[in-house]
Amino acid sequence: MSMASETLKQELDRFLEQYPETRFLEPLMPDINGVLRGKRLGVDDFDKAFTKGLNVCGSTPLLDTHGNAPESIPYGANDGDPDVMALAVPGSLAPVPWVKTPTAQVLLESAALDGSPNPWDPRIVLRRAMQPLYDMGLHPVLATEMEFYLIKHDGEKFIPRFPRIPGSDLPQGGAQYGVMEDLYDVDEFISDLLNICGEQDIPASTALSEYAPGQFEVNLHHLDDPVLACDHAVLLKRAIKAAARGNGLAATFMAKPFANISGSGLHIHVSMLDDDGNNIFAGSSADGEFSIKLRHAIGGLSELMAQSMAIFAPNANSYRRFAPNAYVPSTPSWGPNHRDVALRIPLSPAAGTRLEHRVAGADSNPYLVVASVLAGIHHGLTHQCDPGKMVQTREVLEHVVTLPIRWPTALDTFDAGSILPDYLGGEYHKLFSLCRREEEGDFNAQIPAKDFDWYLRAV
Repeated sequence: MSMASETLKQELDRFLEQYPETRFLEPLMPDINGVLRGKRLGVDDFDKAFTKGLNVCGSTPLLDTHGNAPESIPYGANDGDPDVMALAVPGSLAPVPWVKTPTAQVLLESAALDGSPNPWDPRIVLRRAMQPLYDMGLHPVLATEMEFYLIKHDGEKFIPRFPRIPGSDLPQGGAQYGVMEDLYDVDEFISDLLNICGEQDIPASTALSEYAPGQFEVNLHHLDDPVLACDHAVLLKRAIKAAARGNGLAATFMAKPFANISGSGLHIHVSMLDDDGNNIFAGSSADGEFSIKLRHAIGGLSELMAQSMAIFAPNANSYRRFAPNAYVPSTPSWGPNHRDVALRIPLSPAAGTRLEHRVAGADSNPYLVVASVLAGIHHGLTHQCDPGKMVQTREVLEHVVTLPIRWPTALDTFDAGSILPDYLGGEYHKLFSLCRREEEGDFNAQIPAKDFDWYLRAV
């Protein structure tokens, strides 16, 4: 047993001392969509995930939204889907408090059978993308913000879980942003969620009633480990869905589940520290109270934004979110304290100077989104990229579209990009495109009911 495996085994032993009734273990691995895939192990098999590793299907990190291996890639059904090895991620072992039978969960990271990192694993992709920043002596500090809807089915369709007019069971109309009574209406859900987060060491903080009925946001603390920050993001999604289910509801992270109200985004807040712990984004420049390095970082993000859109908006529904007057940017705009821009500089003390990346949907894979964001920052710093004219606080913006906001166009732009492959890995860049193009083709091969509503009689 290696030293690392021995330490992992000690972690398992300590956990079982604290939770001796544990009967099942759920090892979980994120796929290309950020969906956690796994299985249940009995007590006799717990050790495998913490010592020699579990054998898992090699195609698992590349599965599509339906959980199928795409036919267009040379892996999965085409090569017999050989196993790879997967080992528990240190510190991720936690109880699963929402199931009746005492159960634990743990994240996995996969490797080839010779022990080399699996370049298709989203955690590995992110680690590769952020390494150039570490090589420069820079350390990203980041947090994620995810919006989601609580929904229910009215017998005919899914609808938001509307807040209620006090003293009645009547739905409360309007966006009602930030109304505390909306939180009171789902107090049991929030209480269950915070209890889950406490038991699973998910550092959730603020809960907010967002800009539509039934829409909420839960924020996570800033961390100096981008991979761990993304682990928390996918585990928070799992916890939110579990807490919703326990309260007779469902939670969805679809980017645009309802046509006439707000979509749901994944916002990334990033600052950058040097080896001495100094925030390199702090300072002043001709544009404002932030450094020229922050300006360069924003320039790099602007330059990579179009070729990263297939990651920020990975599904057909993702592109329905891009609409006027929705705080969803369609051009790489930037500026301080302005929610219509793609790259916002929030109000903060100098030491907390950061940027907020506001383009990705809540349906995106956090690991790949953060990998693309850190790639853009590194590119901007090393090439001293100019982000163009800054949007002023309170400036009224016209709706300008320069980003590819249709799925096929975003995939074409992704394929044509010459910068992102160096950060994600050339092979992974190709695989991502193949996987998403096949799903795009499958989706558009379907004939939805709307086609009959619009065209059956008219044409």
